[in-house]
Amino acid sequence: MHTDLWDHALGLYARPGVEHACLALQALGGDVCLLLCGTWLQARRVVPDAMRVQALRDISLSWQRDVLSPLRALRQAWREAAREDAQLATLREQVKALELDAERTLLGRLQALASEWPAGPDGQAGDWLNWLAPTPAIDHGALEQLRAAAVGLQASAEED
Repeated sequence: MHTDLWDHALGLYARPGVEHACLALQALGGDVCLLLCGTWLQARRVVPDAMRVQALRDISLSWQRDVLSPLRALRQAWREAAREDAQLATLREQVKALELDAERTLLGRLQALASEWPAGPDGQAGDWLNWLAPTPAIDHGALEQLRAAAVGLQASAEED
């Protein structure tokens, strides 16, 4: 198992179909960093509850609003123009790298909050993805794809 949330997120995101699923969940209003954190907590067998979920959301909401969303909007706004302007394309790549750094920072903050939460007494966790996903994503195939990939990542980590 990846003990570090960032490494867990990278390992999960690299699995087939996860990038597409995360983009679909984001389009449905999902906070991908929160969802990746949820899969990490699931792998650690931490039991979700309303207070923990709210604490994670509180950290993520302001960071998403104040840091990630503006960077993402700028990067997306420059997409078309950057195809014709090499200098703008270079700046867009720098914004993309900054966005990734901001996501890593958010994941670090989420990990700092949640790293001391113990595993459940019976070693089983509830479904973090259902707690953290927006309502339109609950029965969406993208959430199921993320869940299955997380289970696969956990199984391969346990084999090592």
